[in-house]
Amino acid sequence: MLTRIRRFAGARRRTQVSSDFRRRRPHLAGVIQNVIGHRLTYLSAGALEDLADVVAEAEMQQIPGSLVEAGTAVGGSAIVLAAAKSPARPLVLYDVFGTIPPPSETDGADVRHRYEVITAGAAAGIGGDTYYGYREDLRGDVERNLASFGIDSERDNVRYVRGLYQDTMPVREPVAIAHLDCDWYESVMTCLTGIAPTLVPGGRFVIDDYDFWSGCRTAVDEFLSRPEGRRFHVERRARVHLVAAD
Repeated sequence: MLTRIRRFAGARRRTQVSSDFRRRRPHLAGVIQNVIGHRLTYLSAGALEDLADVVAEAEMQQIPGSLVEAGTAVGGSAIVLAAAKSPARPLVLYDVFGTIPPPSETDGADVRHRYEVITAGAAAGIGGDTYYGYREDLRGDVERNLASFGIDSERDNVRYVRGLYQDTMPVREPVAIAHLDCDWYESVMTCLTGIAPTLVPGGRFVIDDYDFWSGCRTAVDEFLSRPEGRRFHVERRARVHLVAAD
């Protein structure tokens, strides 16, 4: 029987950083607001605050391991992750850095419709910009966007892993936080199973698309319902979090 996490339906996409977050983390609040203002993210302010908080908490608690992001788009959330971490902690960005691969039969009609829009060349980018999957040098665009926020890939320990997740997983190094923003069933399941064995105790997955794409939701529910493997408990913040229990 599949695990079912309560969905948040119809939540408004907040584009302004909350006053509470500004009070607690003023530097990161400025980063998040600039990322949104420069049209570098599809995520809400709340989701970016969520990412910044868990990285800052990992630093404070000295939780070891890399940060991993699967699904980087134009780099907005990667900028927030890089700004929140210590320079010594690796940030590894996994992506095809191109057009998103096709969904599988396990994905629902919502996903298949979205993919048809993308392949027809009709997908819109953030704020009317070119959709990231249509860009000729997305990998270069991401690195340039990080540099525009003062993030140097070599100095700040940011690595890029280009390719399909089934070709670049599993992850071999300890992982503290994995931000999964990869939409479809197969991509999400590949990342969950490819990262879970190296997630450190107290480490977590942050699942971006559970409330938005059926394939992601199915993958997470199936992953949590497997009798074998590690145990996770679910936290509800701005996004679904799966926290390693051991």
